[in-house]
Amino acid sequence: MAEERGAGDTIGELKELLVTYAKQQTVDPVKSLGRYLGFGLAGSLCMGLAGIFLPLALLRALQAETDTALTGNWSWVPYAITFLVTALVVALIVWRLVKVKDEQQSKVTPAHAAAGRSEP
Repeated sequence: MAEERGAGDTIGELKELLVTYAKQQTVDPVKSLGRYLGFGLAGSLCMGLAGIFLPLALLRALQAETDTALTGNWSWVPYAITFLVTALVVALIVWRLVKVKDEQQSKVTPAHAAAGRSEP
């Protein structure tokens, strides 16, 4: 025959089940999210450093490789070129981000469109 359990056993199993479920639904996703957050921060740091060092490398290359052509009254030209190239790259990034954002906002499925409309 089936074994009868006491109320204490049932409550203990219920508690164990709830603790296991809570860990599965909260702690495990947070642990995996931490991994993605770490990679995101590392990528952001690398991109930030690249944003500083690449224009600096361009400036030093222009100063070193042009020898005496951009000296004296023309010493400002490498700085202007570096500024223009950096501004162009920033403008390209901003333009692309705005374009992607607009594309995401314009993608509305018919179900979403129908849900948003009020029918007469």
